[in-house]
Amino acid sequence: MPYKVPVSVLVVIYTSELEVLLLERVDPPGFWQSVTGSCEALDEPLVETARREVWEETGMAMAGHLLTDWRCQNEYDIYPRWRYRYAPGVTRNREHVFGLQVYQRVPVRLSPREHRAYVWLPWAEAAEKCFSRSNREAILSLPGRT
Repeated sequence: MPYKVPVSVLVVIYTSELEVLLLERVDPPGFWQSVTGSCEALDEPLVETARREVWEETGMAMAGHLLTDWRCQNEYDIYPRWRYRYAPGVTRNREHVFGLQVYQRVPVRLSPREHRAYVWLPWAEAAEKCFSRSNREAILSLPGRT
């Protein structure tokens, strides 16, 4: 199995009313987050990673929706329990933040190996529910971005 690339995207999906889509991870349960995922290769364009991850995790196509690079990066330690997925010695990940505005709640098709549930919440409630600090901060910045 090839190693994961330590460059990822975080995609905050939200409606024009600032309702935010959160997904509950299968492992560990109770961890709620926006769409996230790693580049498949170092040269994969970040916007393509964002589109691919949205499709894989929610079944949403991009047509009719506005995907925006928020030009925000976060660097963080990779949880020790997940470091085996990366090359030896890799302990940090660089995350690039995107927003995806949908004009109303859209149907979601979860990837059952990754997520067990989803919910649309007002932005402040969604931020409170996130386990990740960078995800929470991205959602909290949402009102200033619209």
